[in-house]
Amino acid sequence: MEKIAKKFTIGKVVLWTILIIVAVIQLFPLIWLLDFSVASSNDMFTSGLLIWPEPFHFDNYVKAFVDGHFLLYFKNSMLINTLAVLLVITISIGMAFACTRMHWKLSGLVKGLILLGMMIPIHATLLPNYVIYDKIGLTDTIWALLIPYVAFSLPQGLFLTCGFMESVPKEIEEAAMIDGCGIYRIIIVVVAPMLKSSVVTVAIMTFLNNWNEFMMASTYLSSPTWKTLPFSVLEFTGLYSSNYAVQFAVMALTAAPVVILYIILNKHITKGVAMGAVKG
Repeated sequence: MEKIAKKFTIGKVVLWTILIIVAVIQLFPLIWLLDFSVASSNDMFTSGLLIWPEPFHFDNYVKAFVDGHFLLYFKNSMLINTLAVLLVITISIGMAFACTRMHWKLSGLVKGLILLGMMIPIHATLLPNYVIYDKIGLTDTIWALLIPYVAFSLPQGLFLTCGFMESVPKEIEEAAMIDGCGIYRIIIVVVAPMLKSSVVTVAIMTFLNNWNEFMMASTYLSSPTWKTLPFSVLEFTGLYSSNYAVQFAVMALTAAPVVILYIILNKHITKGVAMGAVKG
């Protein structure tokens, strides 16, 4: 028994050591970014990987916040991503109900075609979309980003929502129908509340996937009206090309909202993805 307990303890120590090393490797770039964002640009050329700034230059964040148009771009990012999340959730629930509950000949084919979208990179449609948007006058509008963000998030949303919806007992919906509920009321009042885990997972994944997207935003948008938060980083590379510390500060501000969101909702992400994959 002692040998088994000893092996078990040694195994645990080795496992935790490996996990800590991996965690440090993963977190080091973020720690390095935060460290040099409160330093001076001259500190960049020191020999150490990390430094202790003397003094701390918190004014770097003030410059990043003001000169980087942080509030405007943050508002645009929040608005576009929130609308994308709401549309993806609404459409995903409707499509999942149609594919798992409504019996029609092409339901399997339609579901398969939509799920194939997970294999197509979002930037593969960059140029075709630009030609179409330019002809119908959608460039430099909120729709130029909202349409592709929703379209490329729907396959993942449908995949996760279908997995959860198949676990909802059909008898509940049949009872609601007997009580006089129509199909839309059944979806909104009966089915949707039972898909809470799926809705949270889809919302978080959609938000995280689209938050830092920059290629489409830089292609479709020209005026600052609808520019999103990653544009702050681009503008600072020209405005403060030699002031690296301020550039790091704006990068930290850009990454902060999504990092905080992931830390708070990490449990829901892993739980929802695991449950959706098993049930799907």
